Amino acid sequence: MQNEKLDRIDLKILEILQKDGRISYQRLAEYIHLTPRPCQERVRKLEKAGIIKGYSAILQSANEVQTGIILQLQVALASQSGRAAQEAFEKEIRERNDILSCWLVSGPFDYMIRLRCDDMDAYRTISNTWLANSLFRIEKIVSSPEMAVIK
Repeated sequence: MQNEKLDRIDLKILEILQKDGRISYQRLAEYIHLTPRPCQERVRKLEKAGIIKGYSAILQSANEVQTGIILQLQVALASQSGRAAQEAFEKEIRERNDILSCWLVSGPFDYMIRLRCDDMDAYRTISNTWLANSLFRIEKIVSSPEMAVIK
């Protein structure tokens, strides 16, 4: 199932599930004006196609549940770093449990990362280790601590 093959009902299902991943098939079917069975089949097709990758819980305040700080990082590799540096850095990212999410992006930075650390000293250790690693060829890291969840 390609994105261009999604019809308006599939798009509406995705919109609703992004807001409420625990909605019942009965309720979802009511919103999209289908019976529950075809609604469930559409959701399963979206899951099987990998368009729906999973479901998660959004916490009211992650800082109340877990200690430490969350930082948004922007990471730029050296302009002549090449594929080997990118692969080495991505391998590091995938193996770290303290990385909450990571995106390859375009623009002045190559990666956007959410990192959970115990404190700023722990972050300084991580960033200094990454900057010193000649395999990664990191040019710069810009960090911003998350203050509060707005949406």
